[in-house]
Amino acid sequence: MTASHFINDNFTSLLTPLQPALTEKFSVTLGDTGTLVAILSFVGSVSQPLFGALGDRVDRKWLAAAGPVLAALGMTLIGYAPSFFLVAMLIVLGGIGSAVFHPSGAAYVAQNSQLEKRGLYASIFSAGGTAGLALGPLTATALGLHGIIWLMPLGIIMGAISFMVTPSSRVSSKPVALRDYLELFQGPIRSLWAMGVLRSLSTVTYASLLPFVLKGKESDWVIAGSLFMLSIASAIGGIVGGQISDRVGRTTVLRSSVLLLIPLFVGLVFSSPSSIGLIPFYLLCFATGALANATIPVAVVAAQEFAPGKTATTSALMMGFSWGTAGVLYKLVAELAEATSPQVAMLTTIALLIPAWYITLKLPEPPRAELG
Repeated sequence: MTASHFINDNFTSLLTPLQPALTEKFSVTLGDTGTLVAILSFVGSVSQPLFGALGDRVDRKWLAAAGPVLAALGMTLIGYAPSFFLVAMLIVLGGIGSAVFHPSGAAYVAQNSQLEKRGLYASIFSAGGTAGLALGPLTATALGLHGIIWLMPLGIIMGAISFMVTPSSRVSSKPVALRDYLELFQGPIRSLWAMGVLRSLSTVTYASLLPFVLKGKESDWVIAGSLFMLSIASAIGGIVGGQISDRVGRTTVLRSSVLLLIPLFVGLVFSSPSSIGLIPFYLLCFATGALANATIPVAVVAAQEFAPGKTATTSALMMGFSWGTAGVLYKLVAELAEATSPQVAMLTTIALLIPAWYITLKLPEPPRAELG
């Protein structure tokens, strides 16, 4: 599942560096290609709860295997689409692949993890996706718009391997009504989701606006290095956070990570490589990225433990739905940055980590139980 996560997220992160090539090929505007990014984010994130609900009703083996295949087909063919509309349709297909895979993949990991190492396994699964997201843009830059088609066999092969080696996993054939899932989205799971949205919004805001803050002050390579440090640290932080949560508890890791994240983010906003030195700035980026991502696998596992019979749905709520909601809210943050400054927008979202921390104080420790 971790290898599938790496391949799947690698495909869905190919789009961003290819936008200039698409703009030139189809004679469209930056706004038009930006719409493709929004489509991919919306379909791949917000629709995850729908496929999570499906994953709690049918054999997850099919869904986990289909994800990388659909993502590969959708994302690697965009260079050969005869029209911009068909590019958009292929992006939708790639987004569906991501939405299909994530809930069932996370549920598989939870269902087959040792109880005392559930946080560690979830964080390793999360790190696979983070590594894929970091490598995808580099791969797209190296291969180009038409060269990425050579990556398609990787997705198909990964889907086939996943289908062959993973056991069937069907929780129940009993039909589940919509009200069952509405009832699920309350209490501690709703609190975990709200905390995840606020944390994701601060992280997305910083990563998105950092190039605007450093542009003209630092070289493009320094900016790229800063974002790379955030990505690598995210993978490591998730693994460490998950492992620690197995020992000291989920809520302890969530509370401490969110609280410590606030001063680190503030420090990043008011610093730069020129002011404090390149190495100290990169170390600050690393520490911030590690703490920011430490909460993700822990929150996913906590939600699964609060609703052990609906692991795919809770995984989708904590991953895709929270990320998608943060992505939608970022539009407002971007407008704030335009009206004021990127630093003001960053500090605004960092301030939202205070209510996120308060939410973690009210969370009970989830029970350790067998997951389905």
